Amino acid sequence: MNKVITDGLVLMPPPFVNGLAVWSSGDGTPGSDTYATSGTGAFVPADQNFNSCLEILKTQTVTKLRFMGETTILPGCYLQVRARVKQVSGPFCLVRIAGWAGGAGGGHVAGQVEVGPATLLTTYGEVVEITAILGTGFRTGVDMTWQGAIYGHLGLDLTGTNGAVVRVDDLEIEDVTSVFLRDMIGVVDVRDYGAKGDGVTDDSAAFEAADADAMGREVLVSAGVYHLANHVTIENQIRFEGTITMPTDKRVVFQKNYDFPTYVDAFGSEELAFKKAFQALLAFSDHDGLDLAGRRIALTAPVDMQAAEASKTSYATRRVIRNGQFEAIAGPAWTPTVVTSQAAYATTQPTKLTNVVNIANVPVGSLVTGAGVGREVYVRDVNIAQQSLTLSQPLYDAVGTQTYTFTRFKYLLDFSGFQSLSQFELQQIDFRCDSIASGIMLSPSGSIFMVRDSFFTQPKDRAITSIGDGCQGMLIDRCQFLSSELEVPVALRTSVGINVNANDPKIRDCRVVRFNHFAVLCGTGNLITGNHWFLGDDQPLGVRKAGIVLTQPNCKTIFTGNYIDNNFIEWTNEHEWSPDLGSQFSFGGMTITGNIFTTNDVGAWFRWLVIKPYGTGHYIQGLSVVSNVFRTVAATIDRVEAVDTTFADLDFSRMKNITFAANTFNGVTTPTSNPLTVEHTQATAAKSWTIEGAPSLPFGGRAREADAVVPQGAIRDAANVELHDFPYADTNIGPAQSQIRLTWKVASKGIVRVVMRMDASL
Repeated sequence: MNKVITDGLVLMPPPFVNGLAVWSSGDGTPGSDTYATSGTGAFVPADQNFNSCLEILKTQTVTKLRFMGETTILPGCYLQVRARVKQVSGPFCLVRIAGWAGGAGGGHVAGQVEVGPATLLTTYGEVVEITAILGTGFRTGVDMTWQGAIYGHLGLDLTGTNGAVVRVDDLEIEDVTSVFLRDMIGVVDVRDYGAKGDGVTDDSAAFEAADADAMGREVLVSAGVYHLANHVTIENQIRFEGTITMPTDKRVVFQKNYDFPTYVDAFGSEELAFKKAFQALLAFSDHDGLDLAGRRIALTAPVDMQAAEASKTSYATRRVIRNGQFEAIAGPAWTPTVVTSQAAYATTQPTKLTNVVNIANVPVGSLVTGAGVGREVYVRDVNIAQQSLTLSQPLYDAVGTQTYTFTRFKYLLDFSGFQSLSQFELQQIDFRCDSIASGIMLSPSGSIFMVRDSFFTQPKDRAITSIGDGCQGMLIDRCQFLSSELEVPVALRTSVGINVNANDPKIRDCRVVRFNHFAVLCGTGNLITGNHWFLGDDQPLGVRKAGIVLTQPNCKTIFTGNYIDNNFIEWTNEHEWSPDLGSQFSFGGMTITGNIFTTNDVGAWFRWLVIKPYGTGHYIQGLSVVSNVFRTVAATIDRVEAVDTTFADLDFSRMKNITFAANTFNGVTTPTSNPLTVEHTQATAAKSWTIEGAPSLPFGGRAREADAVVPQGAIRDAANVELHDFPYADTNIGPAQSQIRLTWKVASKGIVRVVMRMDASL
C-alpha cells in the first residue's frame, strides 16, 4: 500500500527554493511566524552538499521548523519524515524530527508523541540524516504514534545550547506503510488503528475502527494481548495472531466467521472460547447456531450456561450448538455436592419443602431422596428467606418432618441458571462424560429442547436431567447413551439416562446401554419409537429393573417399534401427592404396539410390563398391547405382565378398554390375551358349564364379560340328541372371579369357544 500512488496523496513539502513563507518557526499553524519574516533563518542558494538549503540560527531552547501545509494522517498509513542537516558553527546541538498533531476543526490533539529521537551533531560540516516514522499504530519502529489526528504540521527541532548555526536540506516525507504490512492485499491491522496489545489498555475502539475501515478486507489481530473492555462486533472476516481478554459480561461477535475455532484463536482457551461464543450466540451473532467444527473442548469444570450470558435469564429464539465434543477432565469441580437437611412436607403445598434447615447449603438442581420420595425428584428453586424449596414433583408419602438427602450432580452443560429456555438444540455432539461428569441439566422452565445425533459416553450419574418444566415437548432423536456402569450388576446400578417432568416428549431411534433406568417420565403425551435399550448384565438369574418408568397413571403414551432388552416398562403413580384414587384419572392411555421384548438368563418371575399403584382404588381404563414379540433366551418366564402390589393392588372390578391381542410369545409359559378365546369341551352332559379364564387373562384379571359363545359342532343332550337352544352366561364366577358359567336349558355336552374379557367393553 502506498497512498501517494493509490490515492494521489501529496506528502512531499515544497523545496526551500520556492520560498520560506510556508515554513514556520512555530507550530506551523495558520498565523504562526515564518522563516520569511522571523530573521533567524535564511535561504542559502548554493551549498556544496545540499545545493540550495535553509540556514537556521538557534536562538531558543527548542528552535522549530514546521511545514505549514497540512500533511494528511490516515489510519494504517505510516509516514517517514527525513531531513539531512549539518552544523556549520557554534555550540553543537541536537536535532530531531518533530510535528504538531491536528484534529477535526483545526484543534490540537493533545497527548501524542510529537517528537522523534534526537541526534547530537558532533562535527562541523558533516552531513547527518535525521529520520522518524509517524503513524496511528503502536508498532515497533514507529517513533511518533498519533491517535485521533487527521493531519500534521511536520518538520524538525533544534535543542541544546543556543548559538548553533545549522543548515537543513529540503525535507522529505514518504509513505513507508509497506514496511509494516506483510500481506498488502485485503488486510487491516488493529494496531494501525491504535490498538496497543499490552493486555491492559482498552483496545475496543481500535477494533471497531479497524472493522469499520475494512470494508470487506480481513481484520488482522497481530501478535499481542488485547484487552477489550466493552462489547465489540466485527462485521468483516477476522484473523488472530494475538489473543484478547474481556470482562465476563462483555461480548465479542465475529459475524463473518462466527465459529468455535475463531473464538479459540481469539481467547487461547477452549473452555473460555466456548463460553464467549455461546454468549455471542444468545446476544446476536447473525447466525442460528454455533459450529464447533468437530473440535474437542476439554472442560475442567461444569459450564454454567446462563452465567456465560448473565444478562439473560430467559431465551426463546431457536439456537443450535453443533458438531463437536465436550470432554470432562478429572478434578474436584466434578464431585457431587451432598447435603442432608431436615424439612417438613404437607400435602397443602405438594411441591414444597418448608422449614428446611441450612437451606443456603441446598443447591438448585439437587436430587431429593428420602422416605416417601419418588424417583427423579429435584430441587427446582430455593427461597432462603422463607426457608423453603420447590420440588419438581410432589411426594407420595412424606407428610411431616424428616431428614432428606440432596445430591447435586455436576453436568458438562448446565442450563439450570436460566429461568426459562426454549427452542434450543444440540446436534452431533459427543458428551464424553468418562465416568467423571453428568451430561446436560435443563432449565427449570421452557419448551422444545432438542438433542439430535449425539453421544452420551459414560455419564457418571445422569445423561439428561430435567429439574422442572424445561423438558416440555423435548425431542431426543438418534442418540446413543452408553452407561458408565457397563460392568456393574443391575442390582447395584444408580445411573439414569433421561428424566422428564412435563408433557409431549419424543424419544426416537436411540440406543441405550446398561443404565439403571433409561428414562423416568412423569408427563403425558410421551412418544417412544424406534429405540433399542438393553439394560441387562452377565449375572446368572440376574435382577432386572425398569428400562422406562412412567410415573403418571393416565400417561397418554405410545411405545412403537422399540427393542426392549432385559428390562421392563414400569407404570406407577409415585409422583402424586395423593396416590389413592380420587378425582383424577386412573391408569390408562397406554399403547404398546409392534415392539420387540427380549430377555435372557432370568428367573420365571420376570415380567416385561409392570403396573405399580402407590395408592388404593386404581384400575386400568385404557391399555393396548398389540402385535408385539415377547421372547426369552436361556430362560422361561411365567407371563409377560404383572401388578406390583407393594403398596396396593388394582381394582379388577373396574377394568375397561383393555386390548391384549396379536402378540407372539416365545419362552412364556402363560400367554395372555384380552379378549381371550377359550375352547371348552364338556364331555359329560351338564346343565351348567364352567369355563376358566385364569391365568390367561392379563394381570390375572376377572372374567367380567362374555362377548361370544360359538359351538364347535353339535350340542347334544345326555341321550346324544342334537340340541338347538342357546345358553346364557354368568360372569365373575369362582373364588378369583376368573370363570364364566354357561347355563343350558337341559343338561348338554359338546365343544364351545367362548370369547371372554377381563374388562368392560362398553
